[in-house]
Amino acid sequence: MRKQIIVANWKMNLSNIEAESLVDEILKATLSLKDNQQVVFAVPFPYLINIKNIIGNKNSFFVAAQNCASTKNGAYTGEVSSEMLDGIGIKYVIIGHSERRLYNHEDNKVLKQKVDLALESNIHPIFCCGESLGTRESNNQNTFVEHQLRESLFQLTTEQIKKVVIAYEPIWAIGTGKTATSEEAQEMHAHIRKVLSTQFGITTAESISILYGGSVKGSNAEEIFNNSDVDGGLIGGASLNATEFLTIIKSLK
Repeated sequence: MRKQIIVANWKMNLSNIEAESLVDEILKATLSLKDNQQVVFAVPFPYLINIKNIIGNKNSFFVAAQNCASTKNGAYTGEVSSEMLDGIGIKYVIIGHSERRLYNHEDNKVLKQKVDLALESNIHPIFCCGESLGTRESNNQNTFVEHQLRESLFQLTTEQIKKVVIAYEPIWAIGTGKTATSEEAQEMHAHIRKVLSTQFGITTAESISILYGGSVKGSNAEEIFNNSDVDGGLIGGASLNATEFLTIIKSLK
Protein backbone atom coordinates (compact mmCIF):
# COMPACT_ATOMS: atom_id res chain seq x y z
CA MET A 1 0.00 0.00 0.00
CA ARG A 2 1.39 3.40 -0.99
CA LYS A 3 2.19 5.95 1.67
CA GLN A 4 -0.21 8.87 1.92
CA ILE A 5 1.75 11.95 2.92
CA ILE A 6 0.88 15.51 3.88
CA VAL A 7 3.86 17.86 3.72
CA ALA A 8 3.66 21.27 5.38
CA ASN A 9 5.97 23.58 3.45
CA TRP A 10 6.33 26.60 5.70
CA LYS A 11 8.68 28.36 3.25
CA MET A 12 10.22 31.47 4.88
CA ASN A 13 7.51 32.02 7.47
CA LEU A 14 6.90 31.97 11.24
CA SER A 15 9.03 32.99 14.19
CA ASN A 16 10.52 30.25 16.35
CA ILE A 17 7.78 30.74 18.97
CA GLU A 18 5.05 30.64 16.32
CA ALA A 19 6.57 27.50 14.84
CA GLU A 20 6.61 25.72 18.22
CA SER A 21 3.03 26.75 18.94
CA LEU A 22 1.79 25.54 15.55
CA VAL A 23 3.41 22.11 15.88
CA ASP A 24 2.21 21.74 19.48
CA GLU A 25 -1.38 22.45 18.44
CA ILE A 26 -1.24 19.90 15.63
CA LEU A 27 0.38 17.21 17.77
CA LYS A 28 -2.23 17.66 20.52
CA ALA A 29 -5.13 17.28 18.09
CA THR A 30 -7.06 14.04 17.81
CA LEU A 31 -5.78 12.40 14.65
CA SER A 32 -6.31 8.78 13.70
CA LEU A 33 -3.59 8.25 11.13
CA LYS A 34 -3.37 4.88 9.43
CA ASP A 35 -0.11 2.95 9.25
CA ASN A 36 0.55 4.21 5.72
CA GLN A 37 -0.17 7.88 6.50
CA GLN A 38 2.45 10.47 7.44
CA VAL A 39 2.69 14.17 8.23
CA VAL A 40 5.94 15.95 7.37
CA PHE A 41 6.89 19.47 8.50
CA ALA A 42 9.25 21.12 5.99
CA VAL A 43 10.66 23.92 8.11
CA PRO A 44 13.36 26.61 7.69
CA PHE A 45 16.90 25.45 8.48
CA PRO A 46 17.17 27.21 11.90
CA TYR A 47 14.11 25.29 13.19
CA LEU A 48 15.02 21.76 12.08
CA ILE A 49 16.52 20.47 15.34
CA ASN A 50 13.98 22.22 17.56
CA ILE A 51 10.91 20.95 15.67
CA LYS A 52 12.44 17.48 15.44
CA ASN A 53 12.88 17.47 19.22
CA ILE A 54 9.28 18.61 19.77
CA ILE A 55 7.98 15.78 17.59
CA GLY A 56 10.28 13.28 19.27
CA ASN A 57 9.36 9.69 18.54
CA LYS A 58 5.71 10.41 17.78
CA ASN A 59 4.56 7.94 15.17
CA SER A 60 3.81 9.15 11.65
CA PHE A 61 5.31 12.63 12.12
CA PHE A 62 8.59 13.72 10.51
CA VAL A 63 10.66 16.81 9.74
CA ALA A 64 11.98 17.81 6.30
CA ALA A 65 14.45 20.39 5.09
CA GLN A 66 13.26 22.71 2.32
CA ASN A 67 16.45 22.33 0.30
CA CYS A 68 19.95 20.90 0.27
CA ALA A 69 23.19 21.64 -1.56
CA SER A 70 24.15 20.06 -4.88
CA THR A 71 27.65 19.36 -3.62
CA LYS A 72 28.89 17.16 -0.78
CA ASN A 73 31.00 19.76 1.03
CA GLY A 74 33.46 22.56 0.43
CA ALA A 75 33.72 26.34 0.22
CA TYR A 76 30.04 27.08 -0.40
CA THR A 77 29.08 29.78 2.06
CA GLY A 78 25.43 29.62 3.09
CA GLU A 79 24.81 26.10 1.78
CA VAL A 80 23.65 23.07 3.80
CA SER A 81 24.64 19.58 2.65
CA SER A 82 22.56 16.42 2.77
CA GLU A 83 25.23 14.88 5.00
CA MET A 84 24.62 17.66 7.53
CA LEU A 85 20.89 16.99 7.41
CA ASP A 86 21.46 13.29 7.92
CA GLY A 87 23.72 14.11 10.86
CA ILE A 88 20.81 15.69 12.75
CA GLY A 89 18.37 12.92 11.85
CA ILE A 90 16.39 14.56 9.04
CA LYS A 91 14.61 11.98 6.87
CA TYR A 92 13.08 14.13 4.10
CA VAL A 93 14.19 17.04 1.92
CA ILE A 94 12.28 19.05 -0.69
CA ILE A 95 14.17 19.19 -3.99
CA GLY A 96 13.24 21.21 -7.06
CA HIS A 97 10.42 23.31 -5.66
CA SER A 98 9.09 25.69 -8.30
CA GLU A 99 10.33 28.68 -6.29
CA ARG A 100 13.85 27.26 -6.17
CA ARG A 101 13.73 26.58 -9.91
CA LEU A 102 12.53 30.13 -10.60
CA TYR A 103 14.39 32.31 -8.09
CA ASN A 104 17.59 30.27 -7.75
CA HIS A 105 17.73 29.05 -11.35
CA GLU A 106 18.03 25.40 -10.37
CA ASP A 107 17.92 23.27 -13.51
CA ASN A 108 17.30 19.55 -13.95
CA LYS A 109 21.04 18.76 -13.88
CA VAL A 110 21.53 20.47 -10.51
CA LEU A 111 18.42 18.78 -9.13
CA LYS A 112 19.73 15.39 -10.30
CA GLN A 113 22.86 16.02 -8.22
CA LYS A 114 20.76 16.95 -5.20
CA VAL A 115 18.60 13.83 -5.53
CA ASP A 116 21.69 11.61 -5.76
CA LEU A 117 23.30 13.19 -2.70
CA ALA A 118 20.12 13.04 -0.63
CA LEU A 119 19.72 9.32 -1.32
CA GLU A 120 23.41 8.76 -0.60
CA SER A 121 22.74 10.33 2.81
CA ASN A 122 19.69 8.11 3.44
CA ILE A 123 17.27 11.01 3.04
CA HIS A 124 14.04 10.73 1.06
CA PRO A 125 13.83 13.41 -1.66
CA ILE A 126 10.45 15.07 -2.14
CA PHE A 127 11.00 15.86 -5.79
CA CYS A 128 8.87 18.65 -7.23
CA CYS A 129 7.84 18.94 -10.85
CA GLY A 130 5.25 20.97 -12.73
CA GLU A 131 4.57 23.29 -15.62
CA SER A 132 4.03 27.02 -16.08
CA LEU A 133 0.90 28.73 -17.41
CA GLY A 134 2.44 29.12 -20.86
CA THR A 135 3.31 25.43 -21.04
CA ARG A 136 -0.19 24.43 -19.96
CA GLU A 137 -1.86 26.80 -22.45
CA SER A 138 0.24 25.34 -25.27
CA ASN A 139 -0.85 21.85 -24.15
CA ASN A 140 2.76 20.73 -23.64
CA GLN A 141 2.44 19.93 -19.93
CA ASN A 142 2.85 16.17 -20.26
CA THR A 143 6.03 16.40 -22.30
CA PHE A 144 7.44 19.12 -20.02
CA VAL A 145 6.90 17.18 -16.80
CA GLU A 146 8.20 13.98 -18.36
CA HIS A 147 11.38 15.85 -19.30
CA GLN A 148 11.83 17.00 -15.69
CA LEU A 149 11.44 13.44 -14.41
CA ARG A 150 13.76 11.91 -17.00
CA GLU A 151 16.59 14.41 -16.49
CA SER A 152 16.57 14.33 -12.68
CA LEU A 153 15.39 10.85 -11.71
CA PHE A 154 16.01 8.31 -14.47
CA GLN A 155 19.62 7.72 -13.37
CA LEU A 156 18.28 6.02 -10.24
CA THR A 157 18.00 2.30 -9.63
CA THR A 158 14.66 0.66 -8.91
CA GLU A 159 15.49 0.51 -5.21
CA GLN A 160 16.47 4.18 -5.14
CA ILE A 161 13.36 5.49 -6.90
CA LYS A 162 11.22 3.70 -4.32
CA LYS A 163 12.65 6.10 -1.73
CA VAL A 164 11.59 9.19 -3.70
CA VAL A 165 8.32 11.07 -3.18
CA ILE A 166 7.02 13.06 -6.17
CA ALA A 167 5.18 16.35 -5.70
CA TYR A 168 3.33 17.78 -8.69
CA GLU A 169 3.00 21.57 -8.68
CA PRO A 170 0.70 23.07 -11.32
CA ILE A 171 2.52 26.41 -11.30
CA TRP A 172 -0.09 27.80 -13.69
CA ALA A 173 -2.76 27.42 -11.00
CA ILE A 174 -0.82 29.06 -8.16
CA GLY A 175 -1.38 32.80 -7.80
CA THR A 176 -2.69 33.21 -11.34
CA GLY A 177 -6.41 33.31 -10.63
CA LYS A 178 -6.82 30.06 -12.56
CA THR A 179 -7.90 26.89 -10.81
CA ALA A 180 -6.78 23.31 -11.41
CA THR A 181 -9.70 20.89 -11.19
CA SER A 182 -9.62 17.60 -9.35
CA GLU A 183 -9.77 15.87 -12.74
CA GLU A 184 -6.72 17.80 -13.99
CA ALA A 185 -4.80 16.80 -10.87
CA GLN A 186 -5.64 13.13 -11.39
CA GLU A 187 -4.77 13.33 -15.08
CA MET A 188 -1.24 14.59 -14.41
CA HIS A 189 -0.64 12.23 -11.49
CA ALA A 190 -1.63 9.30 -13.70
CA HIS A 191 0.72 10.59 -16.40
CA ILE A 192 3.61 10.86 -13.93
CA ARG A 193 3.01 7.30 -12.77
CA LYS A 194 2.94 6.12 -16.39
CA VAL A 195 6.25 7.87 -17.13
CA LEU A 196 7.84 6.26 -14.07
CA SER A 197 6.56 2.85 -15.18
CA THR A 198 8.40 3.14 -18.53
CA GLN A 199 11.73 3.28 -16.70
CA PHE A 200 11.14 1.38 -13.47
CA GLY A 201 8.21 -0.94 -14.24
CA ILE A 202 4.54 -0.83 -13.33
CA THR A 203 4.93 -2.47 -9.91
CA THR A 204 7.53 0.07 -8.80
CA ALA A 205 5.60 3.01 -10.24
CA GLU A 206 2.49 1.90 -8.34
CA SER A 207 4.48 1.98 -5.08
CA ILE A 208 5.64 5.61 -5.39
CA SER A 209 3.73 8.33 -3.57
CA ILE A 210 2.73 11.29 -5.76
CA LEU A 211 1.56 14.41 -3.93
CA TYR A 212 -0.45 17.34 -5.27
CA GLY A 213 0.88 20.84 -4.63
CA GLY A 214 -1.67 23.18 -6.19
CA SER A 215 -3.23 25.41 -3.53
CA VAL A 216 -4.77 22.63 -1.44
CA LYS A 217 -7.15 23.93 1.24
CA GLY A 218 -9.45 22.42 3.79
CA SER A 219 -12.37 23.02 1.45
CA ASN A 220 -10.95 21.10 -1.53
CA ALA A 221 -8.58 18.57 0.03
CA GLU A 222 -10.99 15.65 0.29
CA GLU A 223 -12.07 15.91 -3.35
CA ILE A 224 -8.45 16.08 -4.56
CA PHE A 225 -7.18 13.27 -2.33
CA ASN A 226 -10.04 11.02 -3.39
CA ASN A 227 -8.40 10.59 -6.81
CA SER A 228 -6.79 7.19 -7.27
CA ASP A 229 -3.30 8.50 -8.16
CA VAL A 230 -3.17 11.36 -5.64
CA ASP A 231 -1.42 10.26 -2.45
CA GLY A 232 -1.52 13.45 -0.41
CA GLY A 233 -0.41 17.03 -0.71
CA LEU A 234 2.46 19.49 -0.56
CA ILE A 235 0.77 22.28 1.38
CA GLY A 236 1.96 25.88 1.41
CA GLY A 237 -0.04 28.70 3.00
CA ALA A 238 -2.72 26.45 4.48
CA SER A 239 -0.06 24.63 6.53
CA LEU A 240 0.54 27.79 8.57
CA ASN A 241 -2.93 27.59 10.12
CA ALA A 242 -3.45 24.69 12.52
CA THR A 243 -7.20 24.40 12.01
CA GLU A 244 -6.91 24.46 8.22
CA PHE A 245 -3.97 22.07 8.19
CA LEU A 246 -5.71 19.58 10.49
CA THR A 247 -8.71 19.58 8.15
CA ILE A 248 -6.38 18.73 5.28
CA ILE A 249 -4.72 15.89 7.20
CA LYS A 250 -8.12 14.44 8.09
CA SER A 251 -9.04 14.50 4.39
CA LEU A 252 -6.63 11.68 3.52
CA LYS A 253 -8.26 8.51 2.18
